[in-house]
Amino acid sequence: MSSCQVCSLKAGHPGVVLDEQQVCNLCNLDFASDLLVNYRYTSDVFVEFQQAPPATGTDYDCLFMYSGGKDSTYMLDKFANEYGKRVLAFTFDVPFESEHAARNIELAKAKIPATFVLDADDDNIKLMMREVFNRPAPVKPGKYLDEKLPCVSCRTFFVLRAILMAYREKIPYIALCADPQQILTMQSNVREVVRDFYRTFGERLTDTLFGGQLEELLFDDDENLPKIVFPFIAMRHEYDPDRIVEELRAKGLYQSSPLETHCTLFPLLNLYSFKNWDCMFYKLNAASHVRSVKRNADYDRNTFSIKFPRSLDLADVEARMGEVVLAIAAGEGDPDAHEKTLVELFQRMDATEDAARFVAKSFLDMRQTAADLGIRLS
Repeated sequence: MSSCQVCSLKAGHPGVVLDEQQVCNLCNLDFASDLLVNYRYTSDVFVEFQQAPPATGTDYDCLFMYSGGKDSTYMLDKFANEYGKRVLAFTFDVPFESEHAARNIELAKAKIPATFVLDADDDNIKLMMREVFNRPAPVKPGKYLDEKLPCVSCRTFFVLRAILMAYREKIPYIALCADPQQILTMQSNVREVVRDFYRTFGERLTDTLFGGQLEELLFDDDENLPKIVFPFIAMRHEYDPDRIVEELRAKGLYQSSPLETHCTLFPLLNLYSFKNWDCMFYKLNAASHVRSVKRNADYDRNTFSIKFPRSLDLADVEARMGEVVLAIAAGEGDPDAHEKTLVELFQRMDATEDAARFVAKSFLDMRQTAADLGIRLS
């Protein structure tokens, strides 16, 4: 299969089209107009939020979606200690989150003056994820981000839980710490988030998952709906993950690596991407880094949570990871050999040895994780 001459995205990647010069539509900036609209909107809402006086009729100026990862911990500290906002730190207890994120949350509770609330709905989020993973093979060629459907669906589920809480409590803003590269994966408008979920899962399952509560968001007046703030997208030129981790560690607010706080479904997300679209889960993000380096030889910033070194042979990493992921899913091959390969690949992507071994272990546990959730691997 042919690949983009600039960023190595394959012709069969969802939403990717190669021109006569074998350059993809992303490298040709076909999404530039959409990006500009999203950047303007997120920047305007962030400025509005920063300048807003204390909200009336509620105890909080914003509901802050707090995962325990480096980005949300860094910005929660800013909102509460620098901006002086009254913050309700909302954590959805995702049953697939690693134990490391929970440790970071405990550090934040001791040092950041916010109200922390934990939400959970294990049965319904697992029901939704089973539906996503167990669907028939998707129709190709697919559309942009189809290879990330399980991850996007999971995130949207708890974003909608947060939206409903903010709506009930009359909190005017919701903060989401998506990094700058996620601008095209996130809806900025509450009503559109709801509509997209209905389109993806249908009315019957959506109403089952949310008890019929989402419909009210579609028909209420705009002024009654919370606005979503994307601080890192609005501050995209300042985003520097390495500096963020360094500052957090200096404050005693972070004790793990970005890879170590990752979702335990990461192996299944990769299986979904390889099985349906012949690509690794982070291919879009890695390709974006390759694109930036080739456009600017002096490019040395990382604008995504996972680092992709300049010297990375992306095609080789993807091919080898695909072989291992499919073999583990099929119960084939030597687990020790698989672990060795995965550790090597994650270290090539700049993970520490400990972080690489942590993630590799989660890949070896893929079949058990799938069985626990009722997800079919074949």
